[in-house]
Amino acid sequence: MQVVVASKNPVKINATQEGFRKIFPKGELSVTGLSVPSGVSDQPMTDEETLQGAANRAQNARHEQPDADYWVGIEGGLDETPQGLIAFAWVVILSQNQMGQSRTSTFHLPPKVTELIHQGIELGHANDQVFGEKNSKQKGGAVGSLTGGVLGRTEYYVQAVMLALVPFKNPEIYPIL
Repeated sequence: MQVVVASKNPVKINATQEGFRKIFPKGELSVTGLSVPSGVSDQPMTDEETLQGAANRAQNARHEQPDADYWVGIEGGLDETPQGLIAFAWVVILSQNQMGQSRTSTFHLPPKVTELIHQGIELGHANDQVFGEKNSKQKGGAVGSLTGGVLGRTEYYVQAVMLALVPFKNPEIYPIL
């Protein structure tokens, strides 16, 4: 199986590899990263924009490397709720004839991070400022900082990757595109 992740971020590549290995434990697996545009804001601020970014990434990766078996787009985003700003990510997986998608669980961002985001700073940079970290989005991310490393960004994405693979694991009950 050749899988192209629409990002060079090691967190997204590792989460994809782990999710695929869990759902398809047999067979060879090759996972590579490819930098492609999301076509949305650097910091998506709605659920819809975040999903669109993940879909765009997967489609752009398929366009760039059409010989793969699967293309994976993962896009982190934010959304305002009555209770405050929440963070999450969408995962979109494409094959030649199927699509799967899933969203991670959500978590509320603390006021200091939210304030920086409202000033136009991307979550990763805001997280680095508040927690005194460097390049956290390629490590544990905000979820890792907020949980004291108990839940890292890779692990956080793995479940959504596995759930986005459900149509591929069960092709007999999901319509082909």
